[in-house]
Amino acid sequence: MASQHVRVESTTTADPATVYALLRDGSGWPEFTPLGSYELVSAGTGEPTELGEIRIFHTGRFHAREQIVEMIENRRLSYVLLAGMPLRGYRADVDLEPTDSGTLIRWHSTFDPKTFGTGWLYRTQLQGFIQKTADGLAARATEVARDR
Repeated sequence: MASQHVRVESTTTADPATVYALLRDGSGWPEFTPLGSYELVSAGTGEPTELGEIRIFHTGRFHAREQIVEMIENRRLSYVLLAGMPLRGYRADVDLEPTDSGTLIRWHSTFDPKTFGTGWLYRTQLQGFIQKTADGLAARATEVARDR
């Protein structure tokens, strides 16, 4: 089975530190993304404190259990899917790049489907979902920066 890739981009007038602060706080994601709710399963044990955090996002009948596996301050947050979707090796890297007018958000996910022939379906669904998530993050970051 071929690995699947999802790449989306969004921009905000907020600086990378503002965007990164929103990314770090999983409890706030349901406020600006299509995610339904957040549940902390176990706190991170690394530095920064969220590194290793295990969380569940509940959205309708889906319950995605994820773990934060990489954090580079104001530049990157990466997580892996532990359970909740019929995918193997799912990893997402959210990279923040400063621009003259704010921040470019690049969200890249890779995975292998568990069932042969379903990769295109999950890629298509995730493409739209992740684009809405990135756009929501960008919009929220713009609001936070404007309200300062």
